[in-house]
Amino acid sequence: MKDDQFKQMNVPPEIKKILKSSRLIIIIVVLLILGFGSFFQVETEEVAVITRFGKYMRSVESGLNMKFPLIEKAYKVPVERQQKVEFGFRTVSAGVRSQYTKSGLSDESLMLTGDLNLADVEWVVQYRVEDPYNYLFKVRNPETTLRDISEAAMRQIVGDRTVNEVLTVGRTEIASKMEELTQKICREYSLGLKIDQVVLQDVNPPDPVKDAFNAVNEAQQEKETLINKAKSEYNKVIPKASGQAEETIQKAEGYATERVNMALGEVARFNDLYREYVKAPEVTKRRIYLETLQEVIPRLGNKVITDDEGNQALPLLQMKMK
Repeated sequence: MKDDQFKQMNVPPEIKKILKSSRLIIIIVVLLILGFGSFFQVETEEVAVITRFGKYMRSVESGLNMKFPLIEKAYKVPVERQQKVEFGFRTVSAGVRSQYTKSGLSDESLMLTGDLNLADVEWVVQYRVEDPYNYLFKVRNPETTLRDISEAAMRQIVGDRTVNEVLTVGRTEIASKMEELTQKICREYSLGLKIDQVVLQDVNPPDPVKDAFNAVNEAQQEKETLINKAKSEYNKVIPKASGQAEETIQKAEGYATERVNMALGEVARFNDLYREYVKAPEVTKRRIYLETLQEVIPRLGNKVITDDEGNQALPLLQMKMK
């Protein structure tokens, strides 16, 4: 009501004052609502997507931001926070000693391998929101879609491998292929998600045959241990034997070279003697005779020298030839 209407209605002054105060309070409340509705805070790890009457308008980064009240709405998306989805188990409480449960989740973890065996596969998909617009508007329930994609991809990859590969040597390859395939499908579906890592939490045979599989795994591990031990012994013995063989060969080659050189020297010496002998046979024979005596007599010890007939010893009994 306007002031002149109040005057015409003969409203008491007290009522007029209350009505004016109420109108002022309403105006202040409306202004406060509009003011608080215009400003909002975006955390460091978030991005806010602004829509006007449900239509995408813009995205704003972390900090204090403003929007038109009533006609615009802000959706905060944690783009820097790593999130995860679990398969075959659920985390009941996280902490130093996290607690898990598998109750009622065997259907999503029990898988058929390529050789028609069963394997109980538990895994975790870690992801981030890469594109907030696609995450909010391209697909309804992107987390549910990601879960369906991940389960389908894991069943496809496990179905291409034998149970032994899944349980033992193929786990790293399965995780890598799983990450690649899941990311490819997420891009095709425009989920706006980036797969950071796929972790195979636990891979086991089904409970009824778990003991038999564990025995096979232990046998395989023992086999690998024995092979590694044999290789270690081989690496110790073979290089040593090879070194010894090489040393023996080198010694034999050295000995052969020495014998050949000595033989060549003897031949050369004999040839020299022969040439001298041809020139003067008597002189050469005497020289050889004297040289031979010079080598032999020092080895005889005490010597007895007689005359030609052997009747009388010469007075040289105690002479020592050096």
